Amino acid sequence: MAYPELVKLEGTPREISKQANRALRAEKRVPAVLYGPEVEENLHFSIDELELEKILRRAQTKLQELTIDGKTYKTLLKRTEFDPVTDRPIHADFYVLSDNHKVTLRVPVRIKGTPRGVVEGGGRLFQPMKFIRIRVLPEFIVSEFEVDVSPLKIGNSFHVGDLDLEGIIPLDSLSRTIVTIRPPKGALVSDVLDDDEDEETTEEDSGEATAEGADAEGSEESSSEESESEE
Repeated sequence: MAYPELVKLEGTPREISKQANRALRAEKRVPAVLYGPEVEENLHFSIDELELEKILRRAQTKLQELTIDGKTYKTLLKRTEFDPVTDRPIHADFYVLSDNHKVTLRVPVRIKGTPRGVVEGGGRLFQPMKFIRIRVLPEFIVSEFEVDVSPLKIGNSFHVGDLDLEGIIPLDSLSRTIVTIRPPKGALVSDVLDDDEDEETTEEDSGEATAEGADAEGSEESSSEESESEE
């Protein structure tokens, strides 16, 4: 679980009109709005497109120290609209955080490590959930959830309830699967487990046969020595 970095941004008040917005975008500035539970009236402003893109480069929760007309706000980048053709940001929503008000957001999940089931058994990793929905006070906001999948064997899964959720209210069911390790193509989990059990059984049977063979020869001393060496 990682906590978000606070990024400093400068905003400039703007006019509210389509023509003004087009002019801003031509200057590579993104129209934006500021709102929150303790903001009396929404504040319309613009920010530098390049500065916004720097924040958007990595999929994680973003917090900003946003300054507009000399006043600074601690904000959460809640939503960004993109042009469907150019994929450039065309509008952004900034939410002013309040210490006493919970905020709802989607937090990305980052996978760390290589599962044991992939390395040893040729299994396949599947990640059905890439984001977790949570409700939280500002002091407990996280930038992303990190899941170490290294110990997972074929048939193992990691669920929402396995995350560190101190101070966090998950809005997704605790039983939902984030990551699961499936067997190789064409194989079943039961087949892989049966193979492991057969190997263990074969080793045990081999040990028993050696001891029985020694007894059959009538050498009690030899049987005892061989049993101790087996242990």
